[in-house]
Amino acid sequence: MASSFSSSMRGGRGRKLKSEINVVPYIDVMLVLLIIFMVMPSSNDPSVVDLPSAEKSTKPPSDYVQIVLKQNGALSIGVKGKEEDAPETAPNRDALVKKLRTLHNEHPDYPVLIAGDKESKYDDVIQLISEAKKMGITRVGLSTK
Repeated sequence: MASSFSSSMRGGRGRKLKSEINVVPYIDVMLVLLIIFMVMPSSNDPSVVDLPSAEKSTKPPSDYVQIVLKQNGALSIGVKGKEEDAPETAPNRDALVKKLRTLHNEHPDYPVLIAGDKESKYDDVIQLISEAKKMGITRVGLSTK
């Protein structure tokens, strides 16, 4: 009798609880964020990397092969250290790779340091590192100011 009394107090019908999450506000927020990121222009050119100047960097080895990349695309390569020679300017990347192969054959234990200008293209630096690794040069580094 008590059970019929409690159901009649509620109006005769029991209400079911709704156990769903309302995701409409979350979808609205995500769409707004998606539109913002799609419309926002890229402020940086991904092919240009501003190389930082390191405050505390390790000293370069005593003898090494240095490759210098400049903003205008000029490439130069030479040996630095005790047996320092004047750096040679390479007209293109193929000539630079040939000279690097020659220097690596003459000095197989010398590491290679790549010094890029602040406005150098990231792709050029990565391709030079890749070419050096293909030749079997295990110690390739980036030079800082």
